[in-house]
Amino acid sequence: MKLSSKLILFMTSSKLAVVLLFVFSLPFLVNQIVSEYTNYSLRTQQNKVIDVVQKNGIDHYLQGDESYGSYTMLKEEYIALEPAAKDVRIDTIKTAQRIVERDTLTYKILIHTFKYGQKNYLLEIGKTLSSINQYNKTLQKTALYVLMGLIALTLLFDLIFTRILIRPLGRIIKSKLINRKFPFKDHSPPVPTSTQDFKYLDESLIRLMDQINEAFEKEREFTANASHELMTPISILQNKMENLLGDENLPESAVLKIIEMMKTLSRLKKISNSLLLISRIENQQFVKSASIKPSDIIHEVLEEINHRLLDQEIELKVALKIDRLLPNVNQDLLFQLFYNLINNAIKYNVYQGSILITDEITPEKKYSILIRDTGIGIADEDLDFIFDRFRKANLSENVGYGLGLSIVKSIALYHDIEIHVSSKAHEGSTFTLIFPDK
Repeated sequence: MKLSSKLILFMTSSKLAVVLLFVFSLPFLVNQIVSEYTNYSLRTQQNKVIDVVQKNGIDHYLQGDESYGSYTMLKEEYIALEPAAKDVRIDTIKTAQRIVERDTLTYKILIHTFKYGQKNYLLEIGKTLSSINQYNKTLQKTALYVLMGLIALTLLFDLIFTRILIRPLGRIIKSKLINRKFPFKDHSPPVPTSTQDFKYLDESLIRLMDQINEAFEKEREFTANASHELMTPISILQNKMENLLGDENLPESAVLKIIEMMKTLSRLKKISNSLLLISRIENQQFVKSASIKPSDIIHEVLEEINHRLLDQEIELKVALKIDRLLPNVNQDLLFQLFYNLINNAIKYNVYQGSILITDEITPEKKYSILIRDTGIGIADEDLDFIFDRFRKANLSENVGYGLGLSIVKSIALYHDIEIHVSSKAHEGSTFTLIFPDK
């Protein structure tokens, strides 16, 4: 999952968790707010009553009576004022029931005593719980809508900010990693960013790519020079040995030793030629201007290698059903690629085994060729290294020089061909070539 997707998922999940927590706690919060507001309202009315008494006197309410009581038309609020004992001191807000015109109602009541003149008075101000709670649901809905709106707004801002924040990282990945093939020919400029971490990452990748290119160039130059320089002394030694073999007085034991030495020189010459070929491919010294059909080039390979099939009585079947033309390729290199793969399929096959060459269209709509054999297979621990130079497979007794598949890999990379290998020991191997969609 991409970093941006993870950040968006985290922000959405965290805000959803906040919404859920708020939804569960909203009734309690609203009740608390309403309760506090009711208390404040009752205290405000208490202060007003006392102010009126201080200014206009207690008779403003009592009007000559012993007590005073009043309530609204719907009995939602009431006020009562009456004398109290001298030693009574009360100042509280509580919930209690009162009977008003034969109706028993539950009120939240403020009870407060105060002195006026030489007398002590008891003041009650009540508000029914039903009138207090009638706005609870409305308040809860309003608060929830406001919260969801704020969450949506902050989520939108977070998404915009996140995209802006990690945009340099996406540019770094796109310019330094995606669709970049080794060796890195063009120098990728730094990605402008004000984030120090991204800047450090970008600079580190640039330095790493430059170091890899430098090391690769040195290795490629050494391989080419070494292979080229070895050819001259090898040829001189071969000529001298051929001249020695022409000596009729040479003992038979010496002749046999010279022949063995010439075989060793011949192997060394093949290795040098292979390394030189890989170096030329990596230096892109071959022109890719031909257009060929895979069936044509495979039949050319079979004409040259058919005698080996007869020696081991191997059955080889070519079942290419798709008429496909491969443009912009080098015919000689593709011949070498198929030659090495088919030769290996014969070389590591069992006596009277079989080889099947088929083609298909991949789910990505790309053309692919599969070469299956019933050979000795490749050990699991060797699968990741079979294209390495001079790597030897554990199951093979006739391991060759370790350069055949390296040449195949170099040719494939040069033509943007993907190679996939599947194998099972003692059952066979399958090499799949996936050609680029051109």
